Order: sequence, then structure tokens, then C-alpha cells
Amino acid sequence: MVEEKMGACWSYTRDQFENLEKHTQWGIDFVERYTKFVKERSEIELNYAKQIRNLSKKYQPKKSSREEEESKYTWCRAFLASLNELNDYAGQHELIAENMTSQIIAELTRYIQDLKAERKTHFHDGRKAQQHIENSWKQLELCKRNFERACKEADRAQQYFEKMDADINVTKADVEKARQQAQLRHHMASDSKNEYSSYLQKFNQEQTEHYHTLIPNIFQKLQEMEERRIERVGESMKTFAEVDRQILPIVGKCLDGITKAAEGIESKTDSAQVVESYKSGFEPPGDVEFEDYGQAMKRTVSENSLTKPDKPDKSVKGKSKLFFFKKNKTPKQPKEALSHRFNDLMTSKPKMHCLRSLRRGLSLKLGVNPEDCSHLPPEQRRKKLQAKIDDISKDIQKEMDQRDALTKMKDVYVKNPQMGDPSSVDPRLAEIAQHIDKLQTELQKFEGWLAEVEGRMPVRSEPTNRQSSVYDRQSNTPPANNNCAQDRESPDGSYTEEQSSEVQTKVQTDTEFDDFDDAEEDLLPTIGTCKALYPFEGNNEGTLTLAEGEVLFVIEEDKGDGWTRVRRNEEEEGYIPTSYVEVFLDTNTKGLYMWG
Repeated sequence: MVEEKMGACWSYTRDQFENLEKHTQWGIDFVERYTKFVKERSEIELNYAKQIRNLSKKYQPKKSSREEEESKYTWCRAFLASLNELNDYAGQHELIAENMTSQIIAELTRYIQDLKAERKTHFHDGRKAQQHIENSWKQLELCKRNFERACKEADRAQQYFEKMDADINVTKADVEKARQQAQLRHHMASDSKNEYSSYLQKFNQEQTEHYHTLIPNIFQKLQEMEERRIERVGESMKTFAEVDRQILPIVGKCLDGITKAAEGIESKTDSAQVVESYKSGFEPPGDVEFEDYGQAMKRTVSENSLTKPDKPDKSVKGKSKLFFFKKNKTPKQPKEALSHRFNDLMTSKPKMHCLRSLRRGLSLKLGVNPEDCSHLPPEQRRKKLQAKIDDISKDIQKEMDQRDALTKMKDVYVKNPQMGDPSSVDPRLAEIAQHIDKLQTELQKFEGWLAEVEGRMPVRSEPTNRQSSVYDRQSNTPPANNNCAQDRESPDGSYTEEQSSEVQTKVQTDTEFDDFDDAEEDLLPTIGTCKALYPFEGNNEGTLTLAEGEVLFVIEEDKGDGWTRVRRNEEEEGYIPTSYVEVFLDTNTKGLYMWG
């Protein structure tokens, strides 16, 4: 009746105690295995997120001047936005790992411990009931054997009494003794029978209670425990999927952000930005005039032609002071025969650069950019100078705001001496005033350079020929800069100022130019050596990379700014931190000429 009421209950398996024990243990092992699976999935998510973050960090633009250039273009900004979105995308995978750890792994780990404890309790009760029924059975068997033995002994005693009673040779006393013994055995057998019957009834009751009450209750609890375990596994699997589903909206937004960044790329804007970035500001050269060297062949040689030179061109009168010439260069001679003119062209020396242009080219070769940005084309130089002026103006405004604040504080101290000493603010005010003066000096210097560039910028017009354009640019040059002509690009890639050979009409001797020419032949002699104490990465322009223990030649001492100028070989020169090396100056060369 109990089994029919319980339906599909584990009570049907009351004789499969050991099998149920194995099955429940396998269920717990499955939960542990599933927990391990989720844990490994969480580790995979963490590693994936870490690799995505490292990838995003690897391709982030470095903090340098190149970053400013890249930020101008929409495709560079789109890639940077994609990297940022990818970084957020990695964060969502970290969130998956975190939620799986807290919502699944930690919960299942605690549940497994509770499940093991509950299972242990139930099977302990089951083993106890099983042990009790087995002991009862053994006791019943013992009572049964005792009853059987007592019956046999009573039967033998009865047979012995009958035998003695039938024997006429046996005395009456022996017969009586045998009769008493038979009665005793019958009494003992009767007691054993009663004991066996009583214990048998008790065992049957216990057995009925064991198989119909105790074991079914224990198995019912085990069944409920197993059903809860199965439901918990199902809930964990749902949570496993829900954790992934929760991040899908954010992941979708990250992908939408990448798509939006890609759609924001404007090829026309980037193309125009290239023009804006690299626009030099130079006026295109005019047409080259045809020089008819055949006129010399048609000319008749006469005394007049030999004695009277051609008149100088009046168009260049007074303009020869704008150019530098090498010493002892003869003035322009009258037109000669074609063969003489050809010889002059073949043996003519290359055009000379002015002193500032040569210094600038030297600075570029040594990796040191001039402060006035003269190594750049006019348009780019103007932009750099304007940006520098804006920065200095901001610094001046910041210092002035700080000065005003301190002045107000001083006024408060004057009116309320208990709040502070007014004289304590004076040192700081003096320091700020000196800093403002220094910044204003810098500002005036850069504004002067900017005015120079803007004054020398060519006017947009259609040049008729090369010669006329040269004269136009010379006439637009401010008087303060009449020692050099319009900037042009030198063969080494730097922008230098040179003159046209077509307007060289006067010999000019420049002592400074000659001194520089002599210094160029013996440039920066070695004044000692130095040994690198620490490695140094020369990432900035004009610096050298050091390896620990490396020995270099010193060509210029530290002038108080913390940098020493060195040479590795005939081509590699640059600056290194003085604190990173040990310098050994030659006593015979210390204090020699150095280019400042």
C-alpha cells in the first residue's frame, strides 16, 4: 500500500542500496566536473580579455609629435576610436569571467559541500538501519538454532528415558533420573520455542518497518536531494547562457562604435589635410628664359668688341648686396664665344649658401632642430611659430592670473595682519614677475621670427619667368634679412637660402663666412672620451642611444643643461645625459673651440 501511494519512488529500489549510493556519488562528481568546466571557461575569458587589452595598448599611438600628426586625419582618429571600443569590448569579457565566478562557480562550490554533507547523513542513517536489520536477523537465526538444538536434546532425553524405563536391569533411581532429565530438556525446548517465536515476531515487525518505513523515507530524502541537484545544474546552465546574453547589448554598442568610427572617415578631408600639413608656401618658379648662345657665333670680332665690355644690367643695380660670394670671384665678363661659355659652365663652382643656411643644415645633420624652425618651409614654419606663440601666451596668462591672486592675497594680509604676513608673498611675486619677463622676451623673439616669415611669404601671383620672380621675392624681403635670398630646398633636403647665379654682379667679402668655411673643414674636434654607466634610449630627435659600458668620443662638454655632445663614429653624433656617463677629458684639448 505504501509503495502504491509513493508512485515512482525510490522505495522500489530498497534492495539497491549500494547502487543508489554509487548513483548519487556520480551525480556529485558531475556537478564538480561542471564547476571545473565553468572555471576553465572563465579563465579563457580572462585570458582573451587580457590579450585584447594588450593588443589595443600595443597599437595605441605613442606620446610624441607623431601623435599630433595622426590626430589630424579622420582615418587615424577612427582607428584610435576602434582601439578604445576594443578595450571596452575586452572589459565585457572580463565581466563574463567575473559573473561566472560569482554566480556559478562560487555558488556551485558551496552547494557541493552542502550536498556531500546531506548525502553523508542520509546514507549514514541508511547504513545504520541496514546494520540494525542485519543484527536482528542474526539474533533471529541464533534463537532458531537454540530452539532446534533444545528440541533435539529433549528428543534424545525422552528416548533415553524410555530406554531406561524398558530395561528391567536398571534401578528405579536411574529411571527416575532419566525421567527428570527428559522433563528438563522438554522444558528447555519449550522456553527456546517461546523465545524463538517472540523474537521472530519482533524481527518481522522490524523488517516490515525497515523496508516499508525507514528505508523508503531515507530513499525519499535521497531522491529529493538528487532532484534538487539536477535542478541546480539546470539553473547553472541557464545562468551560464544568461551571463553571455547580458553583455550582448554592450558588445553591440562597441561594435556600433567601431562601425560609426569607420563611417566617419572622410577621404576628402584627409586629402585636404595633407595639403594643409605639407604646404610649403613657396611660389612656383617662373618659365626659364631662352638664352641664345648662337649670337656670339654671328658676332664679328672687332677692336670695339674686344675693348668695350657690355654695359651692366641696370635692373640689378643696388641688389648685389643681397647675396654672398666667394672671395676673389671676378665680375661678370662680356659675352664670349660659345666654346668659352661652355668651358665656363663646366668649370663653374656650385652656388654658395649663406652662413645661416649652412648653420641650419649642420644642425639638421646633427639632429638638433633650430629654435626658430628655420629648417621648415615658410608655411610650416609660420604654423610652428604661431603654435609656440599661442603656448607662450597661455603661460603668460596663467602666470598673470597667479600674480593677481597673490596680489589679492597680499592685500587681504595688509588689511588683516592676523591672517598672515604680507611680506611672505613678495618672494613669490618677484619670482612670478621674473618668469613673466622671461616669457614676454620669448614671446617677442618668436613674434619677431613670425613677422619675418610673414613678411617674406610670397604673394600668390602668376610669375612670368624665373628671373622676374626672383626679383619680386627679393623686393618683398624686409631690410633686416637682406643678407639672404628666398628660401629654397637644398640637395640634402633642408630648406636653405640661396641666390641665383643670374644676378651675381658684385664681389662681396664676408669675414664671418670665411671663418665658418674654415670651421666646417675641421668640425667639432674630439676633446675626450666617455663611458656609459647606464643604458639610455635616445628616442628624441638629436639624441643617441647608449648601451651600458659603451665608449664614445666627447666633442662638447656639458654647458649646465645636463647634456653632453658625443660622437659614435664619423656619421653618428648627438646628445646624451651627462649623469649617464663618466667623462674623461683630454688635458691638452680641454677648452678648445666648440661650436655653440
